[in-house]
Amino acid sequence: MDASGLVLSPGFIDMHAHSDLQILANPDHTAKVSQGVTLEVLGQDGLSFAPIDAPTRTAVRRQIAGWNGEPDDFDFSWDSVEGYLARLDQGIACNAAYLIPQGTLRMMVVGTENRSATPAELTEMKRLLAEGLQQGAVGMSSGLTYTPGMFATTEELVELCKVVAEYGGYYSPHQRSYGKGALDAYAEMIDVAKRSGCALHLTHATMNFEPNRGRGVDLLAMIDDGLAQGVDITTDTYPYLPGATTLAAILPSWTAEGGPDTLLARLQNDDDRARITHELEQVGTDGCHGCVTDWQTIEIGGVKNPALSGAVGNTVAEIAAGIDKPPAEVFFDLLIRDNLATTILQHVGHEENVQAIMQHPTHTGGSDAILVGGKPHPRAWGTFPRYLAHYVRELGVLDLADCVHHLTGRPARRLGLTDRGLIREGYRADLVLFDPETVKDTATFANPRQQAEGIPWVFVAGVPVIENGVRTDALPGRAIRRTP
Repeated sequence: MDASGLVLSPGFIDMHAHSDLQILANPDHTAKVSQGVTLEVLGQDGLSFAPIDAPTRTAVRRQIAGWNGEPDDFDFSWDSVEGYLARLDQGIACNAAYLIPQGTLRMMVVGTENRSATPAELTEMKRLLAEGLQQGAVGMSSGLTYTPGMFATTEELVELCKVVAEYGGYYSPHQRSYGKGALDAYAEMIDVAKRSGCALHLTHATMNFEPNRGRGVDLLAMIDDGLAQGVDITTDTYPYLPGATTLAAILPSWTAEGGPDTLLARLQNDDDRARITHELEQVGTDGCHGCVTDWQTIEIGGVKNPALSGAVGNTVAEIAAGIDKPPAEVFFDLLIRDNLATTILQHVGHEENVQAIMQHPTHTGGSDAILVGGKPHPRAWGTFPRYLAHYVRELGVLDLADCVHHLTGRPARRLGLTDRGLIREGYRADLVLFDPETVKDTATFANPRQQAEGIPWVFVAGVPVIENGVRTDALPGRAIRRTP
């Protein structure tokens, strides 16, 4: 090959991906491999599909339809981590590692009630966790603003993380707040890691919402203090200001107790609607990270119900103004009519925090990408080229070689991989060729499904998945297993 003028890089590792079903249902997976992603970490935010039983699968599939979609005639032929990884081994576009979701464990064993786990229930969760780690999972995730993971106490998380530490894995929590209580939430996670002896990966490590403007440096000081005390900490971020989640996620947590059907009933009860509206608009909810909801920052990213497609790309405030209804009424209407599947973009980030955190020596790259919906976040197609174009070439926030290490060698080390993340004889040929002068993310909030420029070649296990800028039909990716 003539690679004149191109940079040869190890394949990029996406430390936070929501492709759990999409990587199987839509094996082309161009959104990720066209960015140079050769490995992504699934099972994020405490909710995924292994280990799982039939009732929990139904509940989880419904709860996170906004993350994964609901692929037609999808064959859920597994119930264990081993089974899911074997399904990945049948052939995928890029490699994938898996985190065991703590919220799914809790739903299986405890249910969706807001209570502490009994000693017997905690023992059973630890057994399931150990079994999944023995089968090749790389660690455990949590979603501590999502039901039912949010109902876990600090002590419960410590006990689970002791199991993760025993198998050499790491803990990747979506913590209890990224807004008003962010620093307290980060402190809790560092305390869990310290007390359990477990490695900690602070995923989508942001400081969002108005109370955190300019406070990224405070988070970094806390991380540095933890490192000085011997806690093994890494982070990942996406190079954008807005975040993305489901519309239901900003509800107060009490509304979700009992499961999706109970939640929908509450959304149609006048007294509950009045209480929810007061908490959203006057007090601040734990679902909205302790902050009062600003409807102008909540943009609809995707809907399941085709009749609601006109809402996509508009904020709740804009929709409300257009039909002369209070924003909270629009909010309830969307959730009910879309059966809780609506996704949103949340415009709450701060550039100074984004830049400060990405320069820290613990930093890695993670897209946090939702691939489904009418207008998904552009990070689904643009995260890794945006680092190289905007933050390296245009702003000079990161040096090129340093940035590549953030996206390759450093995450490989966190995953415990000894044959990836570097270009070295004997290593796996997961490789990217990109043009440092032209590499660019073209995905925008208006047009998010746009392939990046300047990445003509991507190899997974030595096989081209992007050849001269075009997706091939190769599926050389496989599951990556941590060896206990």
